[in-house]
Amino acid sequence: MTAPGRAAVTLLAALTAVTGLLAVPAAARTPARPSVPAECAGTAPVVCHFDVPPGTYEVTALLGGAREGSTGVQAEARRTMLAETATRAGQVVRRGFTVDVRDPEGEPTRPGGAPGLDLRFDGAAPLLAGLRVTAAPRSPQLLLAGDSTVCDQPADPYTGWGQQLPQYFTSGISVANYAASGEGSQSFLDDPVLFSAVESRVRRGDPVLIQLAHNDKQTPAEVYRANLTEMAQRIRDRGGRPVFVTPIVRRWFNSDGTLDNGTALHVNGLGVNLPGEMRALARELDVPLIDLTALTRRLVEEAGPEGSKALYLYDEQRDNTHTSVRGATAFAALVLGELRDRHLVPRRVVR
Repeated sequence: MTAPGRAAVTLLAALTAVTGLLAVPAAARTPARPSVPAECAGTAPVVCHFDVPPGTYEVTALLGGAREGSTGVQAEARRTMLAETATRAGQVVRRGFTVDVRDPEGEPTRPGGAPGLDLRFDGAAPLLAGLRVTAAPRSPQLLLAGDSTVCDQPADPYTGWGQQLPQYFTSGISVANYAASGEGSQSFLDDPVLFSAVESRVRRGDPVLIQLAHNDKQTPAEVYRANLTEMAQRIRDRGGRPVFVTPIVRRWFNSDGTLDNGTALHVNGLGVNLPGEMRALARELDVPLIDLTALTRRLVEEAGPEGSKALYLYDEQRDNTHTSVRGATAFAALVLGELRDRHLVPRRVVR
């Protein structure tokens, strides 16, 4: 067995060899200004690819330049790492974030994407003045277990809220999104590339957000509760912190402009109120709960039958379940607020 220190040295040497970048332990880093590496090409967008192994990487980017700019950053499978950031002419700003790199890079059940780390600097007027990538194998992580409303959707306009969550964090924490389309509590638990993969990555203190209900359309209450209980216990056994997240509402309005119906609020075909079961189980197991059903209901009802169309894919697909970039971003902000206010992530890593 290779000693931990030797493994770290080997990884750092490999990174330097394949990327040409300085990859050094945090204690040895210098504040030297990063330059744009040869692995980046183009201007609008600027696309960068680094042949690094799966793992966690801190990215430091310098944005701006001689003219006015407006730059956003995506990583891997359309994950938004930084919302579009404006810079004045002559201004350069430093922004950092941490990226989870794995193979496949998107939904675990849909192999695809290029190995290594992919970054895309886009926006109205993207300007990249410098870039540094360093290995961060012990960085804290936030893991996600969920369905198609959470996952890293491969193609526009579909977007999961987990895909938009990374933009709300600075460097110091990664978002590892293992959500996958079509999964319910039983199938997610049974598939080794889903829950078992999440479980294997959990380190002490890591929060694991579980939003599974959309596809539990015929799941009895006792089975649903048993599945969630098993997940919570196995995460705790690894030293992690399970967090239950009730599902986002479906955009299914009553004539009075409310969402007070079983379709919107996830009462399944057996009459099981899935968010209600999750709320009760969270109390019994003393598991933190993010009531995203209630939070998204309030937001969608305030937007109304017409305004809420833009949060979902109604105009594009007549889809009242899956979210647009705008909707996923808004719903991710609700999750972020709960994580911050409940001290489930350190405030220092919230952008």
